[in-house]
Amino acid sequence: MAKLTREDLQKLRADKKKEMDMSDPLKKEVQITIGMGTSGIASGARETFEAFQEEIKEHDLKHVILKSSGGIGLDHAEPTVEVQMAGMPAVIYGQVTPAIAGKIVRKHILGKALVNAHVYDRPAIDIVREWGKA
Repeated sequence: MAKLTREDLQKLRADKKKEMDMSDPLKKEVQITIGMGTSGIASGARETFEAFQEEIKEHDLKHVILKSSGGIGLDHAEPTVEVQMAGMPAVIYGQVTPAIAGKIVRKHILGKALVNAHVYDRPAIDIVREWGKA
């Protein structure tokens, strides 16, 4: 392994700090939870998690926390993702591929609209009508 320069170390430290900041729950307005039980992992939840990480970095979303949990309870719809966001209903999305993860970030988190085609557990219909213009 080649020696690291001071600049390399500073860049590595900055990158790791960004990763740690993403998992700090204090003062986060948006929480994304990926179901990482065995069925979720087998269905591609790791790749989905990584796609969310990249989208969060790309859009510099400091107000978003990304975390994993065991199964969310909808094994038939894995990988599953729960999004909790201030001012919007909590929603569980199913069959979330890396491409759909990007759509959730852009449409739900940035655009404040539900991605209806992948909503598997939705709030009451009056709330969906208010937010769900897909």
